[in-house]
Amino acid sequence: MIKEFILPDIGEGVVECELVEWLVQEGDVVIEDQPIADVMTDKALVQIPAPHAGIIAKLHYAKGDIAKVHAPLYSVKINDDDASPVSDDSAPMLETVSASPFVTTKVEEFLLPDIGEGIVECELVEWLVKEGDMVVEDQPIADVMTDKALVQIPAIKNGKIVKLHYRKGQLAQVHAPLFAVEVSVEHNEIPLVDEPVENKFNSQVSNLSVENIDKQCVKNIDTNDTLAQGKALASPAVRRMARTLDIDISAVKGTGKHGRVYKEDIERHQVPAATTIPTESTQAVNKDVSQGSNSLNAATVSDTVVPIKGVRAVMAKMMTESVNTIPHFTYCEEFDLTELIALREAMKKKHSTDELKLTMMPFFMKSLSLALKQFPDLNSRVNADCTEQTLLSSHNIGMAVDSKVGLLVPNVKDVQSKSILAIAADITRLTAAARSGRVLPADLKGGTISISNIGALGGTVATPIINKPEVAIVALGKVQVLPRFNADGVVEARKIMQVSWSGDHRVIDGGTIARFCNLWKLYLEQPQEMLLAMQ
Repeated sequence: MIKEFILPDIGEGVVECELVEWLVQEGDVVIEDQPIADVMTDKALVQIPAPHAGIIAKLHYAKGDIAKVHAPLYSVKINDDDASPVSDDSAPMLETVSASPFVTTKVEEFLLPDIGEGIVECELVEWLVKEGDMVVEDQPIADVMTDKALVQIPAIKNGKIVKLHYRKGQLAQVHAPLFAVEVSVEHNEIPLVDEPVENKFNSQVSNLSVENIDKQCVKNIDTNDTLAQGKALASPAVRRMARTLDIDISAVKGTGKHGRVYKEDIERHQVPAATTIPTESTQAVNKDVSQGSNSLNAATVSDTVVPIKGVRAVMAKMMTESVNTIPHFTYCEEFDLTELIALREAMKKKHSTDELKLTMMPFFMKSLSLALKQFPDLNSRVNADCTEQTLLSSHNIGMAVDSKVGLLVPNVKDVQSKSILAIAADITRLTAAARSGRVLPADLKGGTISISNIGALGGTVATPIINKPEVAIVALGKVQVLPRFNADGVVEARKIMQVSWSGDHRVIDGGTIARFCNLWKLYLEQPQEMLLAMQ
């Protein structure tokens, strides 16, 4: 029986996509969930898996063509004479009988699970195994990068790695096959009928239709048909590139079949001078110039284009949204930390361990929490149209960490109810996790106010951008030994730190942040006041 695979909805508003690569050929035998093709929408690269086992009968598009959603992508011949009682919406079970009459092996696809709220794809950073390797349960298989952190994917069963579906650097889709593993199954546990393909495939791609489409309809939607005058034949990704560069795509000369426009055509249209052949006059000028600058022409220097993705892409999006939607204002103050630094030095030797580093940050966080109790406006959130403000009971204080994957802001939960040593233990754990890129998603969510310790790298004053949906953030400058007058008018060497606050001017005014900062300053400059305020 021949079935048509209907290209399903693969994204909100997506009606077509570019066929980037066929991963099979006509005549190939495929198994359920095996990757069939890579397609490119205007949002992402998506891999299409097979919902049925069978033989590829027809590939309806050529590489580079535009495939239509809800139209046939390929045809597959399914064996409907199988002796096993398999229903129409179920695929034959793929298994190989081993030497033992009581044990069989079958190939199972590992579907990439939900690895964070709202995450639909991640970058394949590194395979930790190869095809053919034997793996055991819980053995690390791959490192993947989400837009928040580096996550390690473990094996859920013992078996043999049959297929790795992605290459290093590719984007893997959540709920789509990541790798295939051959596992052993007890003979008396093998089901007569496999799980319906529709149930499995709907968990990966919604709104799938496997209805046959009239061949004439297929012909009518062929993307190689001549386009109307004034239109351009191009993939969604190319159209998006043209919009980004503010280029009229209909004015671009396409070099593909039937005038299809590729990304190279857009680039050539943008900088035509780079591809023109020099005239005699320009050749003469170039000759004169070259005689006086042979050293410059000795080597060709080209620009490097680096994709912005992962954590850096999310930071770019969030910071842009924060600046565009929150009216920022900055307030700066000077703290004298001489007494606090002396107190911390006295306690550090006794209380610092491998699991607990008694830095200055636990004191900053605890004193900040004490001040927030008196000024709850700084520990709040505002709804989208700024008609409601929620005063948050938990003080989940975030700290910006310069990790190897980009800027991460894990937060210490419920600082208001923890001791300084408990806060220090949390900071030690979160810092180590963030610097390795393996911080848990739960540690990145739920922050209420943030601290950026720029002084660890240098610098004294900054204008930090609020970590939306929070309403305030502070940047700590480096500690400097500076001369200051004491109460008797005598100059002393004091340990001074500059702090820079950014506040959401919709709910925080200058007077509020000044009074709040003065209280925080009191707790840090006179540590005994902080101790008295603790409950």
